[in-house]
Amino acid sequence: MLDDNPPDIQGARETALRSIRDGNRASDVISRLRSLFKRKEFVAEIIDLNEATPEVIALSSSELRRNRVALQLDFADYLPPVNGDRVQLQQVIINLLRNAMDAMREIEDRPRQLLIQTERDGRENVRLIVQDTGVGFIPDAADRLFESFYSTKNDGMGIGLAISRSIIEAHHGRIWATLNHGPGSTFLFSLPCGCSKTRVR
Repeated sequence: MLDDNPPDIQGARETALRSIRDGNRASDVISRLRSLFKRKEFVAEIIDLNEATPEVIALSSSELRRNRVALQLDFADYLPPVNGDRVQLQQVIINLLRNAMDAMREIEDRPRQLLIQTERDGRENVRLIVQDTGVGFIPDAADRLFESFYSTKNDGMGIGLAISRSIIEAHHGRIWATLNHGPGSTFLFSLPCGCSKTRVR
């Protein structure tokens, strides 16, 4: 941008600001994950998943376009908030989003469709759903997907889903995966509703 004639000063400034923002977010994610694995307590805040999720999608928008993924959002109206660490829960959503994109990376014979949905899960919980049209997984492997160092990808480290499970369980929730009736798979997590600050282990 600076090599343009005339230089695109405004564009370069916006790019630098985005880089700083993303660097700070990455630093927050790392420090929160380190705290998680040290099993330190943290004071949770009230989080609206309908607001926190689009922030994650914005960070992944260029990757979604590059992988030709058609994204559909279906957020429940009047979704109750949850108590939690915003950065950690957003890290879970990022992990599930990237997992879905990886599952569709080699798909050429059908649209690469990704659905992110929020809904009530009974009276006391809320649920976030990430559904893809990717390669799916072996049914017998459903219980192992969240184990450390287990991966269905040739170049996978098997860490992302294990971290996600640790985070969700620390928030007194649960996370699981199912195969779709059609192609692909669905990953879901459920968290208790919360209306006041609480201390999460």
